[in-house]
Amino acid sequence: MLQPAVNIMVKAARAGGNVLLRHMHRLDALNVVEKDRLDYASEVDGLAEEAIVKELRRAHPDYAILGEEGGVQKGKGSGSRYTWVIDPLDGTSNYLRGLPHWCVSIALVENGEPLHAVIFDPLRNELFTASRGAGTQLNERRVRVAERRELAGAMLATGFAPRERARAGAQLECIRELLRDAEDIRRTGSAALDLAYTAAGRVDGYFEAGVKPWDIAAGVLLVREAGGSVSDFKGASTDPMDARGTASRQILASNVRLIEPLQKVIVASGYAAAFGLTSASSAASG
Repeated sequence: MLQPAVNIMVKAARAGGNVLLRHMHRLDALNVVEKDRLDYASEVDGLAEEAIVKELRRAHPDYAILGEEGGVQKGKGSGSRYTWVIDPLDGTSNYLRGLPHWCVSIALVENGEPLHAVIFDPLRNELFTASRGAGTQLNERRVRVAERRELAGAMLATGFAPRERARAGAQLECIRELLRDAEDIRRTGSAALDLAYTAAGRVDGYFEAGVKPWDIAAGVLLVREAGGSVSDFKGASTDPMDARGTASRQILASNVRLIEPLQKVIVASGYAAAFGLTSASSAASG
């Protein structure tokens, strides 16, 4: 049985998903803006977030909100230790091109740690949910991370964030090294779904840099509650609510046995060391 907070989140995610579905056949009519280099948003992102916030506010007007489109919004009354973290459309580039791979992601965070998570794929009607200490479910059936113990034959996922192009050479070297043993590496265009698929065992692991809190807050909890591990490229614990928004934010997710060999390749290839660059030199390169 889903937790009451998760039921609220599911209702909100479905409301946002309905907005996205209604507009997906009118893409030519959407107003699109470039928030940053190669980083796009459309009016439908904002409309979906409004629908999500409306549902969440109706249930808990005192909770704060961190949304990709609306930024930080304080709750009513005194400060609350709870924050809704929302990505109304993870996979915007896919959506705007008609590629059928995108989702809604919502997390409820307590004092910086994800407490509940919902990732909803409206096109496939797949609902990933998790609550701290209660496991991860896909359409109310328990899922677990894959059991692969070594890189040989592994199916991995990654992303090429626009804000991390200065380190693309190091990332491509890392991919070259991983492909010596791995079966393949997928680049799907949705960090949230990559994490959900890792939690469900559809891929064996996922790594990316340049992600934001709303990209990963829900997915991190899904992976952990599915028996997996999440860290940065060097093995340090990842805080999805580190809201500094630095370009060097990294995430690596897999099962507890595979994450170490993944880290070793990322470090040996020089990809992890690429994040020793100063923020100034990185910005100049980008």
